[in-house]
Amino acid sequence: MSERMACRLVGLSRSAYRRPLKGDTTADPDRALRDWLRAWAKKHPRYGYRRAYHDARAEGWVVNHKKIQRLWRDEGLRVPQRRRRKRVGSSTVDAPTADAPNVVWAVDFQFDADEQGRPIKICSIVDEHTRECIGGLVERSITADRLTAHLEDLVAARGAPAVLRSDNGPEFISEAMADWAGTRTGLSYIPPGSPWRNGNVESFNSRLRDECLNINSFYSLLHAQVVIGDWKDEYNHHRRHSSLGYLPPVEYARQCNHQMETDDSQSVRTE
Repeated sequence: MSERMACRLVGLSRSAYRRPLKGDTTADPDRALRDWLRAWAKKHPRYGYRRAYHDARAEGWVVNHKKIQRLWRDEGLRVPQRRRRKRVGSSTVDAPTADAPNVVWAVDFQFDADEQGRPIKICSIVDEHTRECIGGLVERSITADRLTAHLEDLVAARGAPAVLRSDNGPEFISEAMADWAGTRTGLSYIPPGSPWRNGNVESFNSRLRDECLNINSFYSLLHAQVVIGDWKDEYNHHRRHSSLGYLPPVEYARQCNHQMETDDSQSVRTE
């Protein structure tokens, strides 16, 4: 049988049939380019294949970027990623169950932007038992010192909570926060990547995002402070919460006479 007939029967082109297998060839046609890529990557360890392509074209190599990318991958060349080591805060106490007001305060941040694209940072502080938003800041930037000053004002007005629960953000695990907490309150940090461990403030943030931030456009920081402040006032005094028997948080807190359970065998929790 002729080659033409055989290729027609098996559905193979004659050029593919005549092409030598890679295993049968002794010389790599891209060997010189591979050597050049390895030398180039050694000289420029923080550059990627895109820059290698443009430098190769500038030096006279007739090649497109797809081939450079393929050879780059075949040679195992890559730009090492510098990963910042995440700091994890050291909890001073285990967070108790929020079985009474002023036992656990949950703190978290979220971000937005005004019409000029400038950032707006929002801090929310929620009492986990009454679901009341007891404090918060709306600023361009909120440092640890600014946060502790705000917490000091809240403690002066309401008394210190047993525990302050937060994630491992730099403001919360800073020395300023540890120095402020001192003997006032305990610090409880949720594990990294586990936002559900701080579910109450995460739920509050989702309501704030859905009902306020997503439907308002802020033309200044002052505008954002007024709008967000009005929404928090509406949330605390008028918005009925299903987990509180459809009472607003402030009304529930006024009627609530729960007390924190002690370590004794008898509970002092009352209703």
